[in-house]
Amino acid sequence: MNRLIAIDLPGGPALVDALRAVWDAGDAALVLDGRLTVSARHDLMRRFGAAAVIDSSGTTADPSGGRPMEDGDALVVPTSGSTGEPKGAVLTHTAIAASARAVAARLDIADDDHWLACLPLAHVGGLSVVTRALVLGTRLTVIPAFDADVVASSDATLTSLVGTALRRTDVSGYRAVLLGGGRPPADRPSNCITTYGMTETGSGVVYDGLPLDGVELDIRDDEVWVRGPMLMRGYRDGPDPFVEGWLPTGDLGSIGTDGRLSVAGRRGDMIVTGGEKVWPEPVEQVLLGHPDIVDAAVVGVEDPEWGSVVVARIVTERDDLTLDEVRDHVRATLPPWAAPREIVRVDEIERTALGKVRRDLLR
Repeated sequence: MNRLIAIDLPGGPALVDALRAVWDAGDAALVLDGRLTVSARHDLMRRFGAAAVIDSSGTTADPSGGRPMEDGDALVVPTSGSTGEPKGAVLTHTAIAASARAVAARLDIADDDHWLACLPLAHVGGLSVVTRALVLGTRLTVIPAFDADVVASSDATLTSLVGTALRRTDVSGYRAVLLGGGRPPADRPSNCITTYGMTETGSGVVYDGLPLDGVELDIRDDEVWVRGPMLMRGYRDGPDPFVEGWLPTGDLGSIGTDGRLSVAGRRGDMIVTGGEKVWPEPVEQVLLGHPDIVDAAVVGVEDPEWGSVVVARIVTERDDLTLDEVRDHVRATLPPWAAPREIVRVDEIERTALGKVRRDLLR
């Protein structure tokens, strides 16, 4: 019987060795996020049916025996949970290999390339760096967490980052940097490649707007649908989301005449204010361009007159920054209806581990 084995170790060689051992035994792995509380980690193991856990003390079996996995299953990866409780996406060895080969073809990965994994390995954006290197036999360095100095000084040629991490480090020494998570900075370096994907697609499947080899895109009722060999088999704990092999992503977007995908945002994130549509991410990008705004997040708040109004939560060290200044800054780039009607000063913007704004909490 194939089992699900949880791995509760910090990022590093020991975690990679544990993953190899789980796979060699024919089992599937669930990499736990060490930043979660002990009870939260136990809850994930219970919900996803882990039969045992590997941690610094060794391997401990669950008396319940867990729930069996199907032949060929390799990973159960929690979704980001940016809109609620995470689900467990089941990725097979076949899907992982297909993803690795497609990325290798797009990036022209060679034997002398070297991956640096510095994102949380409990999420597909970080874990896919490790699985890609294992499948391809590429040199791999894994560090416990993002460290700007380590990233800047590494001799690795390839890595994956999110926008917030990119802004804090120097990546000029890398041949290619994959950017995922939230919308990337507008002034990203030339060696940075924007990626679109999700846990369900086994990491990024669209690079700089163009799908990887074997990936099909379609737009149905303004929603992005995707199909390809690297997609998950299904959810460990939920209904089958596929429609004749196609995965509806929940993202709204369009495909241009050049074949490039443009993603506007999550269907539920759109703000309709006074009959005008406002997407939060473009407003956030403009806000981050203000010299006195360190971080920002935008949500819609119900309003009896306008239907919804644009509200910006901002992190700033300027106590006298006014709403009029913020509105003028936004209106210099975007339509007037996109300018926030209210600003709320906060100490921190709540985000997922990969940098996505937790809009469910902000609302």
